[in-house]
Amino acid sequence: MVEFDPEQFEDKYANYFPQLQRAYKNAFNTMNDTYDSTLIHAIDQQVLNESEPCYAPDREGFDIELPDEPYSRLEGVVVDREQFETVLEAYTEEIDSQLQRTFQLTD
Repeated sequence: MVEFDPEQFEDKYANYFPQLQRAYKNAFNTMNDTYDSTLIHAIDQQVLNESEPCYAPDREGFDIELPDEPYSRLEGVVVDREQFETVLEAYTEEIDSQLQRTFQLTD
C-alpha cells in the first residue's frame, strides 16, 4: 500500500495514478451492481471522465469536482434530472469512499 500524502496528492496523476484508477474502478463496479448499468456507463463516460478528485483535509476525504452542467452532458440514455442527480450523488459518494479505503483513511 502506498502511504497517502496530501501534498503529493496535488500532483495526483503523477504520484497516485494506479490508486486513483483502482478506486474509480471499484466505485464503478459497485454502482453498476446497484443501479441501471446503462445510466452508470453514461455517467462514467460522459460526466466522470472530466471529474477531478480533490482531497478535503477537513474531513479526511475527497470531493469530486464535476464538469459544469453534468446533466446536459448526458447522451444516449433517458433519465429525468432528479433521478440523474440522485445517482450521480451516490456515485461521487462511492468514489469518495473508495478513495478513502484505497488510501487507508478510514478505520
